Amino acid sequence: MAQLIVRNIDEKVVIALRRRAAARGVSAEAEHRQLLETALLGPRRPSFKEYLESMPKVETPRSRSLPRKIRL
Repeated sequence: MAQLIVRNIDEKVVIALRRRAAARGVSAEAEHRQLLETALLGPRRPSFKEYLESMPKVETPRSRSLPRKIRL
């Protein structure tokens, strides 16, 4: 992988990057990578697993009665 060094960054930008990274529970370097990737390549499409996990859990009440009779 390539490396990128960015110099002369305003201290406010660095602080904002560190805060954003801390809020997401990642390192400032990981957050920087994600920001660059999203800005240049567009947002990452979630995997099918991530998509399914993001769906709300819907529970339907189960009937506790005996099975109903079916006419054939």
